[in-house]
Amino acid sequence: MTYSVAVAGASGYAGGELLRLLAAHPEFEVRTVTGHSSAGQPLIATQPHLRSLAHLTLRETTPEVLDGHDVVFFALPHGASGALTAQLTDVRLAVDCGADHRLTDAADWAAFYGGEHHEAWTYGVPELLVGAAGAKQRDALVGASRIAAPGCNASTVALSLAPGIAAGVIEPSDLVSVLAVGPSGAGKAAKTHLLGAELMGTANPYAVGGTHRHIPEIQQALRGAGAQAPVTISFTPVLVPMSRGILATSTARIAPGVTAAEVRAAWEDAYADEPFVHVLPEGVYPRTADTVGANTCLMGVAIDEAAGRVVVVAALDNLAKGTAGAAIQSANISLGLPERTGLSVDGVAP
Repeated sequence: MTYSVAVAGASGYAGGELLRLLAAHPEFEVRTVTGHSSAGQPLIATQPHLRSLAHLTLRETTPEVLDGHDVVFFALPHGASGALTAQLTDVRLAVDCGADHRLTDAADWAAFYGGEHHEAWTYGVPELLVGAAGAKQRDALVGASRIAAPGCNASTVALSLAPGIAAGVIEPSDLVSVLAVGPSGAGKAAKTHLLGAELMGTANPYAVGGTHRHIPEIQQALRGAGAQAPVTISFTPVLVPMSRGILATSTARIAPGVTAAEVRAAWEDAYADEPFVHVLPEGVYPRTADTVGANTCLMGVAIDEAAGRVVVVAALDNLAKGTAGAAIQSANISLGLPERTGLSVDGVAP
């Protein structure tokens, strides 16, 4: 069966990555692409690398245009998709790559985003541990009709720390995560601080001091993984001059009485059978370059004996596994397709 697909917000970075992956998906046919200021232009004018989709023209983003498709992917700015998705009447599966349907707590939404809080949808991180019994979020995605794809930073950190939380080998109240991130995660809109001249040759911290919007999403995911105490995290992202990628270094205090072998086993056991999340051999740590274009999250785990902490270094492509890949992977599961369909573990090098 071929599923008809529409992509809303197709002129942006996330929309472009969705289309790049969808173009190679054997079960999905992209029939409609929409934009805002770009409506009326050929898709190729805003996404010149997508030669196989050159026949498509961007249309207005309205419920009438999107209704009638089997699957609609939303790649819109935060706050733009909630009201639109509520008006859909004839869409089998909707997948939102924005934040509008991620948070279950209206107070968290008000504190970090503001505006109307919309109903939380099924969270689109299949590998995320849920509870202490080893269950995965994958089970909740089977047959889901509404899916919230994750924030790229949030899923990177949640995947990094959830195995330790679920296994009870780390303490959830003293988490620290510092991320090197590429500016494509901030979207395609022109912003002075994202200009090449401002980014080249420098590293720029932002949203310092607990203000980043992905913090409540991380806490929500780790609570769901079975945290037995309040989840507190010091989260600091740093813009670096690479167009794509996240390198997250996350640390947590090891629980009393837990051995180094038990700590490492928690991560290896959690991801042993996962096609897209790979724990590297002891002493080996990932590079963002090895994940470019791939739907993989690569992870290295170390034990800092002197500090009594575990150190997890995770790398992924923020546009692929961090956003569009997670959305398509989750859609595959929802529709009963093989989870790996249309997704590659191979990056692009050099």
